[in-house]
Amino acid sequence: GWCPLSPTGAQTTQLLVEPPWRPAVLWDRVTLTCQGSGTAGATTWYKDGRRWGQQGHDHLTVTDSGTYMCDGPGSGHSRPMRVLDDQLVLQVPARALLEGDTVTLRCRD
Repeated sequence: GWCPLSPTGAQTTQLLVEPPWRPAVLWDRVTLTCQGSGTAGATTWYKDGRRWGQQGHDHLTVTDSGTYMCDGPGSGHSRPMRVLDDQLVLQVPARALLEGDTVTLRCRD
């Protein structure tokens, strides 16, 4: 039978972070990339719920702490991504983690 590629209601816009660790921290020179159908050249960025930054570009270099999202026409909002300005953070890889996975943690200060 027919099997959909993603579950009903799944978001098709993803917000990728480089370097690939969560939570992201400002002193890592964080770049966010908006990836999804229809995002190229028409991305809208949001910081703390308000439009932000270079509209239309699919990537954004973060210079302020806050919660970021993006969206592309027809693909909806990404999940929010927090960028911190904390002095001490415990980071995990920025990928889907499942119970039972072996995970490398980074304590950064």
